[in-house]
Amino acid sequence: MLCLTACSGEDNIYREYACSFTFDTSLHPQPCHLTAILGNNGHFCKIETSMVQGLRQLKTTRNFDNATETVRLTTRQETQLRYELGANNCIIVGTSSYDNRLIAYEGQCANCLKDYGGTNFPLTWQNSGTQLYCAKCKRSYDVNNGVVASGTSGRELYRYMSSFDGVILRVWN
Repeated sequence: MLCLTACSGEDNIYREYACSFTFDTSLHPQPCHLTAILGNNGHFCKIETSMVQGLRQLKTTRNFDNATETVRLTTRQETQLRYELGANNCIIVGTSSYDNRLIAYEGQCANCLKDYGGTNFPLTWQNSGTQLYCAKCKRSYDVNNGVVASGTSGRELYRYMSSFDGVILRVWN
């Protein structure tokens, strides 16, 4: 049984905005993008959620090819869960190619959230998905460890606690 957990100390967990996400991969087997990236080094997905016609759905965007997918959460189990995805309804989840650890990031630029307030500082994939880029401050972050890879030095990406037991992915703060 595969068990990945990332939680490098309680002091490193972002708590400014609530994050609560649970995803059952048995309900959404491959080729579901989110299920497929888990446990694959260097593979990440941006995850956003919305309500459409009374049903919750996820929009995922893979890092390595920018492919998007919509996943409808329709089971009774899924409809009863609480979904909160940080500062602006987006988290980034994947497995670091550096140390094979599951990582979950806030989907907004950490430096802009802290420096400017508000919540509209989305990160986009750059350099074949190995970096996340902020158009506001022009920083790029290494997706595998969250540090500033180019631009003005600054804070690392904010992280959330995460776990994957081989079936259930959880991200929280």
